[in-house]
Amino acid sequence: MKKSITILGAGGKMGQWFAKYFASTGYEVIGFDSESPITDKSVKKATSLVGAVLNAEVVLLCTPTRRTPEIIRLIAKEMKRGSYLIEITSQKAKTAASLLKIPSKINPVCIHPMFGPGAKKIKGQNIISIPIKDAKKELNLVKSLFEGANFVTIDAIEHDKKIAIILGLTHLVNLAFANILSKDDKISLTERMSGTTFKIQKILSESIMTESTELIETIISNPEIRRSAEEFWKDVGRLLTAIQEGKSEEITTYIKTVQENLAKNSNLEESYKKLNTMINAIEK
Repeated sequence: MKKSITILGAGGKMGQWFAKYFASTGYEVIGFDSESPITDKSVKKATSLVGAVLNAEVVLLCTPTRRTPEIIRLIAKEMKRGSYLIEITSQKAKTAASLLKIPSKINPVCIHPMFGPGAKKIKGQNIISIPIKDAKKELNLVKSLFEGANFVTIDAIEHDKKIAIILGLTHLVNLAFANILSKDDKISLTERMSGTTFKIQKILSESIMTESTELIETIISNPEIRRSAEEFWKDVGRLLTAIQEGKSEEITTYIKTVQENLAKNSNLEESYKKLNTMINAIEK
């Protein structure tokens, strides 16, 4: 009998990605989306939310972070015994708490795929697993669904703290950078004058701007981002003050300290080589 999976939010970017992925691995894919049309012909469209999950073996939620806890509450009571409910939001404190409250007949699975809809394959991609009730069972299921991916297991609170830096701070900084670029009325001249660092930063900020406004807002609204963001702005203010006051020694000391601390865990020269490799690949 053909394996099947139901995807809620199958019309969104990540929903579409997972639909194609599971269809390519031999699954029958059933999809439901109340907001975006499902255009993939390989997806069997459900006519209602309850109808989509009623007989499902596995339900994958590709739904907005803020609405996911409520969706979990609504569908869990309708799902059949022994089925799996998987959610993939970028913030875990509230969704993990919601999964803990679902009926014991349902197997909760909480993951965060660290890739976007532009990923070409699952091999080598990072997936974070957040234990809910049975860490080993949950991780084994995820490994069977996404063979070839890399897995990291971490609790919900620690996840949100790390993601505040991995996604939150990077999105916040690039959003502000993109805003400055958008106001440059001579951007073509800026681009012609630019070097490696600017080119990479511009590509990164512009690629982030392809994400939905709702997703970006959710990512930078992570409650855990405040501490990292405040430290970032404090350092920026400190450096700007030192520059204005001509305190070059203070600035160089700051730079050297950062270089030394980074070098403890990273090969800075290798990172520079990778940067140039990226640019060379882009400009071919």
